[in-house]
Amino acid sequence: MSKITTNTQFFKVNSETEVSVKDILDTVYNAMTEKGYNPVNQIVGYIMSGDPTYITSHNNARSLIMKVERDELVEELLKEYIKNKSWQ
Repeated sequence: MSKITTNTQFFKVNSETEVSVKDILDTVYNAMTEKGYNPVNQIVGYIMSGDPTYITSHNNARSLIMKVERDELVEELLKEYIKNKSWQ
């Protein structure tokens, strides 16, 4: 006899190593700089619009940044700003 379950079951496959938001921002910043873009302007453009074309595909930067929600990017940037201003 098979048992019928009424709860949805799920599992997550980790196909790649989790990368921190901070590491993603570092990679994107460096890729933008290498390509001659102003990384601050480009990252702000991406955060404000959600348009991934603000981010270069160089060094897989565009794919990486799209793995993170934009609010998580803002949160990480604000946390670092606060930490560096010693507001804590």
